[in-house]
Amino acid sequence: MLNLSKKSDSQNLEIAAGIILCGGKVLLGQRRHDKSLPFLWEFPGGKLEKGETLEQCLKRELMEEMGLELEVKQSFMSICHTYDFGVVHLHAFIATCATPEIGLLTAHESYAWVKPSEIMNYALTKADVPIAEAFIKACAQNKSLF
Repeated sequence: MLNLSKKSDSQNLEIAAGIILCGGKVLLGQRRHDKSLPFLWEFPGGKLEKGETLEQCLKRELMEEMGLELEVKQSFMSICHTYDFGVVHLHAFIATCATPEIGLLTAHESYAWVKPSEIMNYALTKADVPIAEAFIKACAQNKSLF
């Protein structure tokens, strides 16, 4: 999702992230060792490119990085988080996919399909934590997310 090289200059980033559901589980990606926030887990996604919507961004990034075709269902929430490399505006969307099979793994070390109740067992990026907490709470209140 935060496909950044290690830089000292501050950046202002618009990121689309997917809370991707399949078979009652949620997809998490472990960030690569050679990128910022190495080995932390996140909801996969990526940087918004000029001329695209956040939904288009999410679909493009997941196809490019994991070979995963998504159906974006709805906006879930947006947050801002300041890291040493800049400010991340993270826009999370609920999305689904037809199969849990990952065809590529270009932007992550690993991935995991986890139950919502297990998400907080993973070392998430600081920007992903409030999204994960809100999603877990929403799942407890509304089973129709699946």
